[in-house]
Amino acid sequence: MIFTATQIAEKLQGELVGDGSVQFTGLAPAECARAGELTFAENASYFAAAEQSRAAGILVAEPFVSSSKVLIRVRNARVALARALPMFFPPEGYPSGIHPSSVIDGSARVDPTAHIGPNCVLGAGVALGARSVLMGGNDLREGCRLGEDVCLFPNVVLYRQTQVGHRVTIHAGSVIGSDGFGYVLDEGRHRKILQLGNVVIHDDVEIGANVAIDRGTLGSTVIGEGAKIDNLVHVAHNVVIGRHCLVMGQVGFAGSTRLGDYVVVASQSGIADHLKLGNQAVIGAKSGVMRDIPDGGRVLGIPAAPDRQAKRQIIATQQLPDLIRGLRELEKEVQELRAKCGC
Repeated sequence: MIFTATQIAEKLQGELVGDGSVQFTGLAPAECARAGELTFAENASYFAAAEQSRAAGILVAEPFVSSSKVLIRVRNARVALARALPMFFPPEGYPSGIHPSSVIDGSARVDPTAHIGPNCVLGAGVALGARSVLMGGNDLREGCRLGEDVCLFPNVVLYRQTQVGHRVTIHAGSVIGSDGFGYVLDEGRHRKILQLGNVVIHDDVEIGANVAIDRGTLGSTVIGEGAKIDNLVHVAHNVVIGRHCLVMGQVGFAGSTRLGDYVVVASQSGIADHLKLGNQAVIGAKSGVMRDIPDGGRVLGIPAAPDRQAKRQIIATQQLPDLIRGLRELEKEVQELRAKCGC
């Protein structure tokens, strides 16, 4: 795809500085940009590198000046990058139709514009919306309903009654709607509590690879609109994740915890059951959250504490060797003083 500087500036609602007829053939970081490509710069050091690159133009958010490059000034260079990339690298298209190796129940409803790749299985009552894509090896059990423009990468499995909204992407190997981990001790044995609920995924959600989201015991496990979940995350039964939350890799949620909107949970954190994480709460990496967090709360550590307190504790822990050494020296001095005075 080739676009002029004017076309890019109009698309990004940016200010064009330089020749609007310059054509861009692609978009790349400064260190590997080729002649005719567009690059971006978030700060002065990035801009210096972009100036020295072979790129023909630069996306910038600061009032930089260039004598050799076309500039497109935008409010936020990284946001502009995210909006420009699909122009040069449009998503791969999939032709409508059903691969002959797929097995589809007669009661399933598949929009004629949908694509079903090889070795897919669609159970009774499954509904697949317009332009949705099953890449291959996907198994959709009884009663699953998928909206428009949904994309399931290979080997994604949806257990029965899973509900998926519009424009949802689920990456390879994820399992949605598996049994929640529900057992009760009964006469010395762990008796299984039937998991009869489902999973509801709202619009514009993206779920990474090898994610496991358990269905509710009786109600629903819910992933809110616009939420983004990284690879290798586990969401237990009846968890509710609010709108536009960010969950990084290797996070685990225990059952029935509720997240507000715009919550950020950093990698390798564990969240205990039946907690409430308020709107815009931030959980630092490797945190163990054992208590509710208020709106806007920021926590860190194991067990998680307010981030400022946790940082002071970390610093204090690093000072322990010196404190112990000083204490031993004081003890030695006290013993010497006692010896002198005969105490």
